[in-house]
Amino acid sequence: MENQKLYKGSLQTIILKLLEENDKMYGYEITQRTKEITNGELNITEGALYPALHKLEAEGTLEVEVVSIGNRMRKYYKLTEQGTKETANRLAEMKEFLKTMQHIVNPKLSLE
Repeated sequence: MENQKLYKGSLQTIILKLLEENDKMYGYEITQRTKEITNGELNITEGALYPALHKLEAEGTLEVEVVSIGNRMRKYYKLTEQGTKETANRLAEMKEFLKTMQHIVNPKLSLE
């Protein structure tokens, strides 16, 4: 889908928003929740998700909690204090971006 290209630049913001709403999540859970919320419109691949998660972790925005589930280890990602602030900033930026795009795409229906 061509929409995948539009979503790509928003992947980190999507991850941060999901973690803000859900406290902590593991990778597969993030992909499935995103697919559910978007009615299958956005499918995040592992090849896109994990580099984004690792980058956010390296920036100090996320922290990892490793939990043993049966014979497996599962990595849960959660926001740090810095991550909570970054989420608010990115969501504000996204809101402004969407408002600007609405002015361009359909000025008669622009949100004020």
